[in-house]
Amino acid sequence: MRFDAKHMGLGVLALILTAPAVPAQAPPTKVAIINIQGAILATKDGEKARNAIRVKFEPKAKDLEGRNGELQKKREALSKGANTMSAEAREKLTREIDDIQKKLQWDSEDMQQELQAEEGKLVNEIGQRMIQVIDEYAKGQAFAVVLDVSTQQSPVLWAANGIDITQQIVDGYDKKFGSGAAAAPGAAPAAPAAKPAAPPAAAPKKPAGVK
Repeated sequence: MRFDAKHMGLGVLALILTAPAVPAQAPPTKVAIINIQGAILATKDGEKARNAIRVKFEPKAKDLEGRNGELQKKREALSKGANTMSAEAREKLTREIDDIQKKLQWDSEDMQQELQAEEGKLVNEIGQRMIQVIDEYAKGQAFAVVLDVSTQQSPVLWAANGIDITQQIVDGYDKKFGSGAAAAPGAAPAAPAAKPAAPPAAAPKKPAGVK
């Protein structure tokens, strides 16, 4: 029998054309939500960071609170003695009130800026590792989208029960990274326990060189 390469090629082509098509894999369609801010704070690293920031800022907060109390007492004294104090005494007390108020405002702003810096450090350090956990979990569960609902700008208006994966991500983070991964200074997005009352916002801005 004669070997015909031409006919063999046509036969192979016919086999390919008549072979059943392999169906394409359907993309994932499941959706999940997560409160990532709450998840960060709920991890062991987040708890450790909150405790560290509380220890760091509580003395400053109590100092500001005490000075704010002193300011209020002087204001009350000026108000009660307005008709009986001499002009010189009123002027002196008024200057003292202004000085205390300005310094209190500046120190309060400094503490808030430092606190915000610690908050950013906490979010960045734990949040970057948490994204790894979310990525692994979402792929393993075949989620198409994971939406963060921790901010007021979240587009999610309603979600069915059972699609919140916050606790699963917290558990996965603690299992993967333990409790010693985060750097110690971090802050929860909440003020220290003894946050002082803020002085009036009308105080002038802090001039250069003032400590």
